[in-house]
Amino acid sequence: MEETAIFGAVTLVSGPEALLAERAIRSLTQRALAERPEASVTTLEGAGLDASALAQATTGSLFASDAIVIINPISEVPAELFDTLAGYAKTPQSDLGLVLVHPGGVKGKRLLDALKKAKVAVVDCPTIKPWELAGFAINEARRVGGRIDQGTAARLVEALGADARAVAGAIRQLLADSDDRVVTEAAVRRYFTGRADVTSFTVADHVMAGRRNEALGALRWALDTGVAPVLVTSAVAAAVRQQGRYSDLAGQRMRDGDVAREIGVPPWKVKDLVRHSRDWTARGLADALQRVAVADAAVKGSAADPAFALERMVLDVAALRGRRPESGMGR
Repeated sequence: MEETAIFGAVTLVSGPEALLAERAIRSLTQRALAERPEASVTTLEGAGLDASALAQATTGSLFASDAIVIINPISEVPAELFDTLAGYAKTPQSDLGLVLVHPGGVKGKRLLDALKKAKVAVVDCPTIKPWELAGFAINEARRVGGRIDQGTAARLVEALGADARAVAGAIRQLLADSDDRVVTEAAVRRYFTGRADVTSFTVADHVMAGRRNEALGALRWALDTGVAPVLVTSAVAAAVRQQGRYSDLAGQRMRDGDVAREIGVPPWKVKDLVRHSRDWTARGLADALQRVAVADAAVKGSAADPAFALERMVLDVAALRGRRPESGMGR
């Protein structure tokens, strides 16, 4: 990230890759606090933001005259505040560092155009393409003081699918368990293969196929053989998203290889997606992601028993397969 001024400026963090956006926000905040440690830090939700809350946040506080204000996402900011936010870009305040976060797309385009016209600093957070993930894994390992070679990175990505957050999490976990801070292919196999090929992705495959008993058995074995709980939630989330992306492509005349590249899965995986598509509705996939999000929060610390949270997720998500929308829904 280019070292631009934060105070007396507006910085736009723009793009759909949430992991990169989160890191950009954290880096900007840390830099600002290193420059002015007494500054207040306020994060505002774009949806429902009003002029009073914006004014209160941007004028500092009784104990800190300098303010760092993050508004996320600005795509949801009410249109009546567009001119006010653009005004901060045109007439910066020396005691204010304003960070505006936009997830990409056309919503809020008038505000985006005004910010770009004012030549605000922009941090781009583009989607990491499937074919870029092996390189991302290598850079991720280097970023946290470790190493992984190209072949091992490719094997890791093949196991995880096109999920940058899952790749980053796996790199951190693998390096934490490595004495020399090097991710080896043997370590990847140990985490993602286990005995009888029981991995987090075997659990996900059983869940997506609705095989609850098999999924529970695979889950218990995976945990017993040292698979990190967060990798299980990552695998199920990736499987649900892949199924959703396949549903979005349904009806288009595409070869399996093209579908695989578009979704970010190995070509053999497409047949599974085709088969499962008969039993997964858009509503079911959306509900499944919500169940996975709850379990993910649990295994990251909000629950006393991560294993129970994972078992609950497996049962709940598998039960959503084949569920038809209730009568009257979607009208």
